[in-house]
Amino acid sequence: QVQLVESGGGLVQAGGSLRLSCAASGTIFSVNRMGWYRQAPGKQRELVAAIISGGSTNYADSVKGRFTISRDNAKNTVYLQMNSLKPEDTAVYYCRYEKFGPWGNQGYDFWGQGTQVTVSS
Repeated sequence: QVQLVESGGGLVQAGGSLRLSCAASGTIFSVNRMGWYRQAPGKQRELVAAIISGGSTNYADSVKGRFTISRDNAKNTVYLQMNSLKPEDTAVYYCRYEKFGPWGNQGYDFWGQGTQVTVSS
């Protein structure tokens, strides 16, 4: 099992910045993928950014150039630096931890409880 503790959400004006953190604990595999997803009211949950333990990243087109995902493997922590925030970034942001390998996560897939990010115009 993996427990995920998220922090860093809040209210910010458009153009501002926030940094989200997600610390994982429990049975951590050395090769894993951690990521941030978001869900706005009435919309499906979507990938924001993800990073594999080796450092490879991928981003949603809507956040490229504004958001940066990073991780500290020694602390099992992933960060999301969000700059130039827009009202459309308003959502609940969820952290996700997955075992990563050629056969996918094999069901070893955990989610945090979510943290609210609200961007006012």
